[in-house]
Amino acid sequence: MFLSYSQSGRAAILIGIPTLSLLGHEVYQRVQRSSVVLALEREELLEQADYLYSSAETEKLYQLLLQHKDRDDAEFLWRLARATRDMSRRPDTTADKKKQLVYESNECAKKALEKDEKCFAAHKWFAICLSDIGDYEGIKVKLGNSYIIRDHLQRAIELNPKDATSMHILGIWCFSFAELPWYQRKVAAVIFASPPESSYEEALDYFLKAEAVDPNFYSKNLLMLGTTYLRMNDKEKAKMWLTKAKDYRPLTLEDQERARKATITHKKVGGK
Repeated sequence: MFLSYSQSGRAAILIGIPTLSLLGHEVYQRVQRSSVVLALEREELLEQADYLYSSAETEKLYQLLLQHKDRDDAEFLWRLARATRDMSRRPDTTADKKKQLVYESNECAKKALEKDEKCFAAHKWFAICLSDIGDYEGIKVKLGNSYIIRDHLQRAIELNPKDATSMHILGIWCFSFAELPWYQRKVAAVIFASPPESSYEEALDYFLKAEAVDPNFYSKNLLMLGTTYLRMNDKEKAKMWLTKAKDYRPLTLEDQERARKATITHKKVGGK
């Protein structure tokens, strides 16, 4: 600190205060600039991740997000959960690697939810990844998680009523329980006082809502609309949606497979 002396000999702070104020202001500006840079970097990375996802660049997306796996940021974590799950579903992924990736995706989704309970995508991907876990832990675990999965999907829709994917997945949940095999119903009756139940009508409602929110957004939603109408013995509407499913422009191998299934089913119900 710099001091000046008065004629009486007493020390007077003449230079210290403005100098420190100037230094404080400079530090503040540096912190502000750093925050802006970090915010821009975050937004650019998320935009890059979303671009890679829309381009079906699964491997590149996974590698990009993996570099940021230690970020305490729900937006990065749910995207990493999604990318990790997508990697597990690639045809060249070995069985052991697939299992590892399925559990890793679930952990990422769980962390995303812990970081931000109000992030609709974190709820959605936690529900999806938790469902995948059931494939490895048996029917009791899968059924035991069913209410948790439903609740997180409903929360995702509550947080974002315009998210067609959450509506579609909830439709899948309803469809699955509408045609649950009798032996699984017996297992469910043992686990729950009131086992999960649903109907084709309820499933159809969610599939239609998803399509209303975002028309033609997903080949599987089109296929499930056709399939559900078929289960309800409405062949004309089934043919209409199956036609849309088989004519859907494929972006992935899964789209191609759904188009093939839609074509086969369409012919069975008298379509051309």
